[in-house]
Amino acid sequence: MQKIETSHLTIGGYFGLELPPGSEYYTHLIRLNTGRNALEYILREKGYKKIYIPYFTCDVLLEPIQKLNIPYQFYSIDDHLEPIIDFEIEPDAVFLYTNYFGIKQHAVKCLSTKITNLIIDNSQAFFSEPLPGIDTFYSCRKFFGVADGAYLQIKKKSTKKYAVDSSVNRFSHLIKNIDLGVQQGYSDYVKNNKDLENNPIRIMSPLTRKILAGVNYAECARIRKRNFNFLHKHLKEYNLFKFNFPEEYSPMVYPFLSNNKQLKLHLIQHNIYVATYWPNVFKWTDTRMYENYLARCIVPLPIDHRYSLHDMLYILNTLRTFL
Repeated sequence: MQKIETSHLTIGGYFGLELPPGSEYYTHLIRLNTGRNALEYILREKGYKKIYIPYFTCDVLLEPIQKLNIPYQFYSIDDHLEPIIDFEIEPDAVFLYTNYFGIKQHAVKCLSTKITNLIIDNSQAFFSEPLPGIDTFYSCRKFFGVADGAYLQIKKKSTKKYAVDSSVNRFSHLIKNIDLGVQQGYSDYVKNNKDLENNPIRIMSPLTRKILAGVNYAECARIRKRNFNFLHKHLKEYNLFKFNFPEEYSPMVYPFLSNNKQLKLHLIQHNIYVATYWPNVFKWTDTRMYENYLARCIVPLPIDHRYSLHDMLYILNTLRTFL
């Protein structure tokens, strides 16, 4: 009998977690462990001497910048969430722009024609495809049930061989969410966020890759569009943040801007958990600045694939006393 050469890790033994087969959304991009490490990867490979970052962003972006001891300068945004560039960007500097809430792809395209050294932070815009030749990174856990994971587009790839990450000790909050509910898993979620700090650049873990390969991306994108458009139809006249939004986008949240200081608390008391983007902005700005106002008053309403139109109606009914 002829021997057929095959390669197997193991045959037999106990069953592992059953996850559906499939394909990742960004099969052509570099897979890394975190979004901040994707930024570090870019800064290391490109060797920029300075970086411009918005006041209105998460402070985790400072982690790789400070690690590499790169000077940084804040810039402001206008009431359309677009950068106010009233300064000259040096040839050896880079400009970072955030695709806010996943609704600023048009601004991204405009900036790509004007700025030579540009990085796009698509952490809030998973379904926005990267533009050709523009360094762009994504954070997977902002959109899906994973503990870590990031994708990166960059022309100049590193020759360094990075170790593969392991996510096995980061999944307790995801498991508890299913078995016990989101409230019971919240402390583990906070701990996981802490555990992701100051990690070295690693390749995305096999567990995170396997979960991401099983996501029905078309359905997730469809539901986000539907829920976003439903809320916008009913809330746009009350929303102080005015924007034009192409219906083909699949945003992260619905950004509802309100001057009512009690609105976030009211929603949370009714089990509608809305985040503050971002608490660190209060330290970086004063109350006269638009970014400070946004951090205080923007209410990011959940619209993701976990929720039905019935859930959107519940959000609307909970909001009605404030409209």
